Amino acid sequence: MASLNVGSLGEYLREQRRNAQLSLRQLADAAGVSNPYLSQIERGLRKPSAEVLQQVAKALRISAETLYVHAGILDAERERTEVETRAVILADPLLNERQKQVLLQIYDAFRHENGGSDGEPDSGEPDSGKRDSGEPDSGEPDSGGAEPSSSS
Repeated sequence: MASLNVGSLGEYLREQRRNAQLSLRQLADAAGVSNPYLSQIERGLRKPSAEVLQQVAKALRISAETLYVHAGILDAERERTEVETRAVILADPLLNERQKQVLLQIYDAFRHENGGSDGEPDSGEPDSGKRDSGEPDSGEPDSGGAEPSSSS
């Protein structure tokens, strides 16, 4: 059960916007929301929808999941390690934007490889773990489909 924490979301958004060296107006334009609305979110007066958070995350070049956690949409305990790792990478002043994005992509790839991306729909990789032959399950161990059935 995630609780809403709009104030911390606003503070986090303001920090990320400043790290990205964007004015409130620039971020609002890039995210496709109004300047006053974004200001209200940053001040903790408004609760943005998941769609708005996704647009803002894209404009800031950060993970939408990170914003969902700060907004209380995702369970913070489950996502805490990922959020902290991403925040450290994104806040490092010695890395340029390209380097930050590459590090985040590598991090995501390792998490996906190790099963840490529960439910991420858009991995871009074929689903190698599931096979649907369209035939009913015989209950016997799968031979990998290499040998034909010898029932005469």
